[in-house]
Amino acid sequence: VQLQASGGGLVQPGGSLRLSCAASGFTLDYYAIGWFRQAPGKEREGVSCISSSGDSTYYTDSMKGRFTISRDRAKNTVYLQMNNLKPEDTAVYYCGTNWASSCGRRWYLAADFSWGQGTQVTVSS
Repeated sequence: VQLQASGGGLVQPGGSLRLSCAASGFTLDYYAIGWFRQAPGKEREGVSCISSSGDSTYYTDSMKGRFTISRDRAKNTVYLQMNNLKPEDTAVYYCGTNWASSCGRRWYLAADFSWGQGTQVTVSS
């Protein structure tokens, strides 16, 4: 059972990236999936979360309007589309699941989430 985030890279301010979260050993369909990030010297913070049905999505305030979370059931993948990236978005991004169908009111605390390997996003000119 493993989650793997990918799609990171170096991008200029104002640019875009799409991160992917793929699963091996289980089906993402049944679980809420969250994206989190951790910058050097900072604690891990919640970015976004999507329920198992996809009907409910959540974003941390600083990401609203710039990031979009979605899921592709056929590909067993959850995406995070990131637009208008800023230098402060530089971090290692992780996807995780709380093994529940809903994100939970405090999903951004990441207390109940399990993560896989992250992907580095660097926003710099």
